[in-house]
Amino acid sequence: MKIESQIEKISSFQHLELLANQIVEGFISGMHKSPFHGFSAEFAEHKVYNAGESTKHIDWKLFAKTDRLYTKKFEEDTNLRCHIIIDNSSSMHYPKLDNTEKFFQNKIGFSVLASAVLMNLLKKQRDAIGLSVFSDTYEYYSPEKGSDRHHRMILNALENLLEKPKVQKSTDTIKFLHQIAEKIHRRSMIILFTDMFQTGNEEALFTALQHLKHNKHKVILFHVIDSKTELNFDFDNAPRKFIDIETSEEVTVFADNVKIEYEKGVNSYFKKLSLSCAQNKIKYVPVSVKDDFEKVLTTYLVEKHNFG
Repeated sequence: MKIESQIEKISSFQHLELLANQIVEGFISGMHKSPFHGFSAEFAEHKVYNAGESTKHIDWKLFAKTDRLYTKKFEEDTNLRCHIIIDNSSSMHYPKLDNTEKFFQNKIGFSVLASAVLMNLLKKQRDAIGLSVFSDTYEYYSPEKGSDRHHRMILNALENLLEKPKVQKSTDTIKFLHQIAEKIHRRSMIILFTDMFQTGNEEALFTALQHLKHNKHKVILFHVIDSKTELNFDFDNAPRKFIDIETSEEVTVFADNVKIEYEKGVNSYFKKLSLSCAQNKIKYVPVSVKDDFEKVLTTYLVEKHNFG
């Protein structure tokens, strides 16, 4: 393999890791101004002391500064097991980016960077992380582990998802969510990034989501969309050709002629999805590629706190 391609890959990998770290550090530094004042900015190396625990590892210096009891965390501590799932179908590579746009301004790029951001936080808290990637095949699986080597391996797998899809790939969400659910045996937090563009039986899809909750797992569904075009159908009223990324089916329409009906259909589907998740105690969080990552981090911290 050419050394140039290896250097480019290494530098890209470091870029993703560095960017994720900057986002997390910025978020942590701003926590004292937010409703998360109770989460200390030192939480990366400490956990809150609970009554009845051994006082052996209490950090008394931190107590003197904060007037709150924290215990030091050690390398062998693993408080949480987290498995991230990413939908890598062709529709997730929308919108097509030009050279002036950043890689995380489409759905797959947003999902990759959001995953790297969560991994950074999990690593700071010495939690175990696993990853699954699916499209029309089960593309990648790694079980939950906490080592630096494992962390680097998953970051490398995330980098690979940023490559442009060479072939059109549909989504077999139902099949692979069932397969992934069967692989995760120990109680974990499961985080799913998908645009939920799955044609076919909606009930079967909701059943597959419910399957992820077996073994008392906590499930968070980040519904990744480009809100400008996919939710609000914000196009000028010139005749446009719309091409299905996964099937190549084409239709030419004036946006204004279909905008109202389109928005009705999309809003109805989103509400049905949100209701089904609520009924199955799945945390449903719509996120847009134009958003920052605060909603992702805040959701994770709240759900981890409630996970116990």
